[in-house]
This record gives sequence, C-alpha cells and structure tokens, in this order.
Amino acid sequence: MAIYALGDREPTIADDVYIHPDAVVIGDVILAEGVSVWPTAVLRGDAGTITVGRRTNIQDGTIIHCTPMDATVIGEECVVGHNAHIEGATIGDHCLIASGSVVLNGSTIGRGAIVGAGAVVPFKFDVPERTMALGVPAKIREGYQVPEGHIDLNVEVYHQNAKYFRESLRRIG
Repeated sequence: MAIYALGDREPTIADDVYIHPDAVVIGDVILAEGVSVWPTAVLRGDAGTITVGRRTNIQDGTIIHCTPMDATVIGEECVVGHNAHIEGATIGDHCLIASGSVVLNGSTIGRGAIVGAGAVVPFKFDVPERTMALGVPAKIREGYQVPEGHIDLNVEVYHQNAKYFRESLRRIG
C-alpha cells in the first residue's frame, strides 16, 4: 500500500484499518478503527486534514481532498461509493455518498443522509439529516425521509470484506 508523509504531515491509522495495496494515503489523514480504503482510492491531506470515522468504507476510485480553509470530515459507519469525490466537506455518521457523486467545499451532509449517484453537492450546501440529495446541482428530494439503518448491511459487508482481503489477498502477477 502507498502511505506517505508529506513534510511533517503524517497519516494516523488505527491498527485494524484495511488499505488496499493500490490505494494512496498522503499527509494529514486520520483513519479510525475498522475503516477500509479500496483500490485506486486517493486520500490526500496535503493542505489540511482528512478524518474518516469508525467502520466507514471508502470504495474504489474515490478521491478525498481538503483545503487549508476546509478540512474533510467523514463520520462513522458511512459508505463512500465508487468514484466519489469529497473535498473540504463534513459528512455526518451513517451517510451514503453514492457512486460518482461530488461533495464540494464547505458543504455539510447531515446524519443518515444520502447523496445520490452522480449528484453534485455545490459549495456551502447543506443536506439535512435523513434526506436525499439528487441531481446536478443537487437538490433535496422533497417528502422523503431516509429510513434509519439504510446502509447498515453495506457497512457490515465492507467491514467483513476488509477482514477477508487483509487475510487472503495475494498478488499473483
């Protein structure tokens, strides 16, 4: 796996974190217990801090960055889907940031919310708790409340997959 310090900025990684060998973690990145980071994901804490909460999974191809003004904070038990991009935003616990979505600087995603696949959450936009943001630019889906526990199965599957990959992944070519 590619884990880098950048000057005096070094990642802080809990003992049971799984980082795929083709993922990249650079600089001031804090990964809590049970986090998994999958192939070709890049977490680059060069100008600020990235914090990822307990049992969150960062799926394949995701880019997470920050700025000197806007740290990136991702809560506990979140699912960050394939090819998502999060930059200088705050994501609450139990959120789904679906595949191909973008969450930009100064935005907040409330606890239990969903950012739909391909959605673009613009600068300084707030997605309230347990709501769904869809579209480009993202708008809140009116009259819909995300059910409690909507991503629990995905969180558990990725947590178990991380254990399996840690024990069984081997390069053969």
